[in-house]
Amino acid sequence: MDENTQDLMRTIQIKFPRLSKGQKLIAEYILKHYDKAAFMTAAKLGTSVGVSESTVVRFANELGFSGYPKLQKALHDLIKNKLTTVQRIELSNNLINQENALKGVLKADMENIRATLEKINHKDFEQVVNCILNAKRIYIIGLRSSTALADFLGFYLNIMLDNVKVVKHGISDVFDQMINITDEDLVIGIGFPRYAGRTIEALSYAQSKGTKVVALTDSLLSPLATRAEYTLIAQSNMASFVDSLVAPLSVINALIVAVGLRNKESTSATFKELESIWEEYHVYSYKKED
Repeated sequence: MDENTQDLMRTIQIKFPRLSKGQKLIAEYILKHYDKAAFMTAAKLGTSVGVSESTVVRFANELGFSGYPKLQKALHDLIKNKLTTVQRIELSNNLINQENALKGVLKADMENIRATLEKINHKDFEQVVNCILNAKRIYIIGLRSSTALADFLGFYLNIMLDNVKVVKHGISDVFDQMINITDEDLVIGIGFPRYAGRTIEALSYAQSKGTKVVALTDSLLSPLATRAEYTLIAQSNMASFVDSLVAPLSVINALIVAVGLRNKESTSATFKELESIWEEYHVYSYKKED
């Protein structure tokens, strides 16, 4: 077996019926939590699923690896490269079916939020809030499926701070929109597997200009994280071929609330004025009282 194969998950699925009971427990754990398994020793993985370390080693051998370290490296490679959409669809067929889609996806999203609460660095979170409040200008870039996250963060920050630009794909390239960044500015990059190449390039460009960079991504191994001064980790393990953005959105909500609380008087005044405008121009549907 090619030890660097990106088809590791598929290989586990194919061999699954022939595995021993203990090895099946390991296989199921890796299929659901490969990002965690990648950083576990053989002994730790065995303890997590209730089998011996030797069973984990035999499991690696059964997959065609010369030892557990080689399997672990393949898991690392999988995290870096992630899965194609086609591979995700094939994998999701084994994890979730039509009958339990609602329950399966909601449970997976709950697990992502729980894991995010454990993984995120609270000191870095506070530093990011400081960076947002102290930046001359804030540029937010999140492409592909992360566009919705970037727009949401940009919408609320711009109301509170009025110095925010969401960088988008469009008539002009992302670099055209970032041409004037300086070391007084802040760039927030948002990206999850599979990472958008243009987002990575934009963060590299910001680095070259001496601009402070914050990444919201799924792992410290993420190419966004390697280009950022501060990284906020939000788990996005997919339960299907659709990206799970629930945990990242929760982190964004927390950032917005934290910034608002630090600027409480100004934020309250802004929203008070906006409420008057919204009511006058019927921005929202208001129920008339009898």
